[in-house]
Amino acid sequence: MKAAIVGATGYGGIELIRLLHSHPEIESIAVFSSSQEGKTMAESYPHVSGIVNLTLGDIQPEHLQEHDVVFLSTPPGVSAELSGKLVSETKVIDLSGDLRLKDPNTYNEWYGRESAPEPLLQKAVYGLTEWHKQEIPSTSLLSNPGCYATAALLGVLPLVKHRVVNADDLIIDAKSGTTGAGRSPSAITHFSEMNDNFKVYKVNQHKHTPEIEQELKEAAEQDAVITFTPHLVPMTRGIMAVTYAPLKKGWNSRDVEELYYESYTEDPFVRIRHKETFPFTKEVYGTNYCDIGFTADERTGRVTIISVIDNLMKGASGQAVQNMNLMFGWPEKTGLDFIPVYP
Repeated sequence: MKAAIVGATGYGGIELIRLLHSHPEIESIAVFSSSQEGKTMAESYPHVSGIVNLTLGDIQPEHLQEHDVVFLSTPPGVSAELSGKLVSETKVIDLSGDLRLKDPNTYNEWYGRESAPEPLLQKAVYGLTEWHKQEIPSTSLLSNPGCYATAALLGVLPLVKHRVVNADDLIIDAKSGTTGAGRSPSAITHFSEMNDNFKVYKVNQHKHTPEIEQELKEAAEQDAVITFTPHLVPMTRGIMAVTYAPLKKGWNSRDVEELYYESYTEDPFVRIRHKETFPFTKEVYGTNYCDIGFTADERTGRVTIISVIDNLMKGASGQAVQNMNLMFGWPEKTGLDFIPVYP
């Protein structure tokens, strides 16, 4: 197997290199960049010196088509253009967000730019692995979910699917480490601004909102409008999504626990906590796991769901490799079966 990574110099790209380098089915990795052609990966990331010897190539569709799978870890707009040129010749996994939303008008509204052609949007399978396992193996074009969307949806979909909570009554409060903002420094992420600080941002405006609503609508078979508020915390990796919702009458924590175990019994990367024990981001650090805890409050009649992931792994590159495994018919955990880094 030959794999190509476009946009390899970002955090998602270097994480893909880490995973694919140790993947037993990957023979070679090629890396591409629009701005650093001719440079080696070790120049940007000295920690890979002596381990991988990769030089960035120019992005040309004919060169990418020579590979069995192409990962597009690119800014918005790039994969919308590249995917259509590649998908007839190779398998494409897009991490950018260009293909996540099925409605072009919704994409235009939330991303502030023209969407990919609608036939391409309809062709792409949304790669929330645990909820789209039937479609993923047969697709040649996969849209990898956003990090916040992954954490929130894995946490709440079992309850929405079984009508235990109403998709219109969800409040999702999520916190992320700063790698979610990418490698380029900005006024809100550099050390002096972020250290000893806690920030809310893009209130009611985050691009993962319509993505979450789209999946909730499909599961609930009705429109879903949510309140989603993201925050930045002064840590490198990790997302914690806490969701609040009124619980269907007659349901308690035991019922909820049984539903979660039943929903994810065949999903090796989702780990359900026992009643009243809650996960921390450090417990999934560097891995593809999503840990979920919950509690049903009889006093208020509400359920609280806590889900944690590593935003660069289950929220990006790890889930992309998990999806690649299914697309090529390999065991789901291939190249991803390792213990979290702790402490």
